[in-house]
Amino acid sequence: MFVPLLATLVAFGVGGLAYLYFEGLGRQGRLLASLRGTAGALLALLLLDLTCARPEAARRPLVLLDGSLSMRAVGARGEEAEDSAMRWGEVRYFGRDPTGPDSAPGFASSVLLPALLAATAMDRPVVIVTDGAVADARDLPPDLLARASVRLFPRAAVPDVAVLRLEAPERLTLGDTLRIEVELGRFGGAASTATLEVLVAGKRRLLLPDVELGPGGGRVTLLLPSRTLGAGDHLLIVQVKAARDAEPRDDARQLLVRVSPLPGVVLLAAPPDWDARQLHATLRDVAALPVKGYVRYGAAGWRSMEDMRPVPVEQVARAARGADLLVLKGDPGDIVRGARPRGIWRWPSGEGGETQLDGDWYAVPAAGASPLAGAWSGVAVDSLPPLARVTPIEPDARAWVGLSAQLGRRGVERPIIVGRDSTGIRTLLTAADGFWRWAFRPGGGEEAYRQVIAASANWLLGAGDTLTGAARPLRHVVPLGRPIVFAWGAPLPTHPLIATFAGDSATRVDTLLFDGEGRTNVRLRPGRYAYQLQGGGRGIVAVEPWSDEFVPQAPGLRSQASAGMAGISRSTLRDRTWVYLLVVLLLCGEWWLRRRMGLR
Repeated sequence: MFVPLLATLVAFGVGGLAYLYFEGLGRQGRLLASLRGTAGALLALLLLDLTCARPEAARRPLVLLDGSLSMRAVGARGEEAEDSAMRWGEVRYFGRDPTGPDSAPGFASSVLLPALLAATAMDRPVVIVTDGAVADARDLPPDLLARASVRLFPRAAVPDVAVLRLEAPERLTLGDTLRIEVELGRFGGAASTATLEVLVAGKRRLLLPDVELGPGGGRVTLLLPSRTLGAGDHLLIVQVKAARDAEPRDDARQLLVRVSPLPGVVLLAAPPDWDARQLHATLRDVAALPVKGYVRYGAAGWRSMEDMRPVPVEQVARAARGADLLVLKGDPGDIVRGARPRGIWRWPSGEGGETQLDGDWYAVPAAGASPLAGAWSGVAVDSLPPLARVTPIEPDARAWVGLSAQLGRRGVERPIIVGRDSTGIRTLLTAADGFWRWAFRPGGGEEAYRQVIAASANWLLGAGDTLTGAARPLRHVVPLGRPIVFAWGAPLPTHPLIATFAGDSATRVDTLLFDGEGRTNVRLRPGRYAYQLQGGGRGIVAVEPWSDEFVPQAPGLRSQASAGMAGISRSTLRDRTWVYLLVVLLLCGEWWLRRRMGLR
């Protein structure tokens, strides 16, 4: 307060000295001195940028209205909340897509934080109107939330049985059994007995088991022979029916299953050893594709590694020719002739006459960058058990080294995992035996083995696929309001792709523009779509009418009054337009009076 007062006194003092002392106008100069002093004082206050208090009620509140799907669920009070929000202030929605084609909520997640950040930065009263089911309630900063009022319109408790989650492999081989894990939820005193239905394309009913539900729901495992579906892509609908179920929109979920005549990963071991057995078991756990293993016992021929039943040579050769990833442990012979997979993993064991160096070989991470570098994060490599033997290899200039080994922790480091990408086929060479020892070491050794096998398989399967094309959807089925995310499959850089989505009632053409990480989003209405990408690549995607916003949820927010600013807000003097106009009028008045008195 002292600085503005001093600036005002100085301004009037300068005006008085100019006209009363230097000009010597006496009483006639008092008005001129007042005009110049007032104008100078206002200019000084503008330079100091003073703030002025004003009551909060003088501004219209900004109302953040929850526009998510939960506000339109059974038992919700969405219309009442919207009518109240319109009366309370200027409404802005959160939890829906403002660029969507529908005026109704089209974004199935109540994300509040971005809207709250923008609203509190506008220096206006903020009111949050919601049912309390906010997805990011735990992530809201307490000091930011305290600056807003929260008014709840909670959803009434209704009886409901919902399908919460489906877990199933996306791809399996013809002859395998499809295992579907179903998680059910029970709310509001719904019936304790329900019926499950599995439909193919919404028409053919496959299963009708009765389920007993606990107080909160339950889990059910459905087993379905793949031969019942047949080869091809199948969109399955798992739905529940129960008495006293008030919300039907959370009763069914969808999943896409591809039944292939041939497995995606084929392991051929000749002869069998501990590494082959452990590799087969781990690949079945970490690979995203169906895995088949075949082992040759000399004159006894080929047998399946799953149940050790004899397998005809023709079946093994057909599986090898159709595999996406072909793993060769040892020397399977001419049976792999004609195979052209996306990735080949060779694991020589001396059957071809290669030199092998026995001893205790300890793993050493490679010095250069490689696709397997992430597999060693958090792993104490020097504590892993030693490998049994190493096959000397000489990688060429275009190959990368993922792991090396030293004999007795001393001497020359020899590469034992080497990869190369050429002519559209990725190859990986593992030139050591004894990795199974890692898997039998609980803790770090077991985890290191799984990580290196998973990283190797992911890299080998990362080569281009003529079926999926340059891009592929990360998830083939997404809930209502969520985008379908396409990921660029080939090495960067990307380029735009024309994509055609043929639905049951309409066809849509989009241009896919990928970001710096090779991702792009496509928003579609609920339904099943066959997509075709420019330059090759096709498949099926679907948007299910289910959303977790329809499932009853406990409120994550509570009603509260705003605790910020105590009803007073601040605005700067520079925000007042009339101040600038008054300064101009004062200076013009001073000039006019000077001219009337004959002064220059």
